[in-house]
Amino acid sequence: MTAFAFVFPGQGSQSVGMLDAWGDHPVVAETLKEASEALGEDVGRLIHEGPKEALALTTNTQPVMLVAGVAAWRVWKAEGGADPVALAGHSLGEYAALVASGVLTLAQAAPLVRFRAAAMQEAVPVGVGAMAAILGMESGKVRSGCAEAQAAFAADSGEVVEAVNFNDPAQTVIAGSKAAVEKACELLKAQGAKRALLLPVSAPFHSSLMKPAADKLREQLAVTTLAAPRIPVINNIDVAVETDAERIRDALYRQAFGPVRWVECVQAIKARGVAALIECGPGKVLAGMTKRIDSELNGAPLFDPATLAEVKALLG
Repeated sequence: MTAFAFVFPGQGSQSVGMLDAWGDHPVVAETLKEASEALGEDVGRLIHEGPKEALALTTNTQPVMLVAGVAAWRVWKAEGGADPVALAGHSLGEYAALVASGVLTLAQAAPLVRFRAAAMQEAVPVGVGAMAAILGMESGKVRSGCAEAQAAFAADSGEVVEAVNFNDPAQTVIAGSKAAVEKACELLKAQGAKRALLLPVSAPFHSSLMKPAADKLREQLAVTTLAAPRIPVINNIDVAVETDAERIRDALYRQAFGPVRWVECVQAIKARGVAALIECGPGKVLAGMTKRIDSELNGAPLFDPATLAEVKALLG
């Protein structure tokens, strides 16, 4: 069998009806029931009916993406799928990876990610922060461009812009205060970036402006019991595998206001002898990034019965 890892997507891959293709699969139904009980609302109905605007609210997006990723993972295991060599998740996806590894239960993780989402939304009012994808530019240049843009404002202005998601060698997402992000976009385009696209998000995720949210999250994590991981999870913030509960908590705390080092995560997975990365959950974003990070790696999605069959065939 081909050595493989499972990776879980984050915000942005959600869509109304994203679990419908599983039909009445008992494992998916049980996962939705468990999450609904933990959150005190009908998660299955929210995913099935939407509307799109409701799913796009950060406080809904984070729990529904967690549930969708965990559902696909559980189907894989229920159908006799082997354990991967390693797990990882992009931003929010790291929580689904921790559930798959047994560090958190879904009943623990669902309220935790909703709490995380609410804290993030409260930290920076809508319209004050921004994020943008910088395409066609090496990440080091994006970092220095952000520093230059921020320096254009007075030191006490509170304007901030930072590189926060290192998605692939030619795609880096920046985040911070709206004026500083717009300034950085303008500057980076002038310096040769192919495109600078403002993203339709409600908060500047993974920037230092999220520190107040992270501090609230740290208090919540402190009272959350974590089990030892059954499968290694490569985290976003340090590109490291932690087994100690306190160190896992600290990494999740720092991840909330620190960068997602996805390129390095994929490289670290490959270094473990992995040939295929299976994106477990809605969409194909991470599968696409995989190829752009390392053309030798196979990236394949798993989000419905058809893609499940394809993954089984790919892994042999």
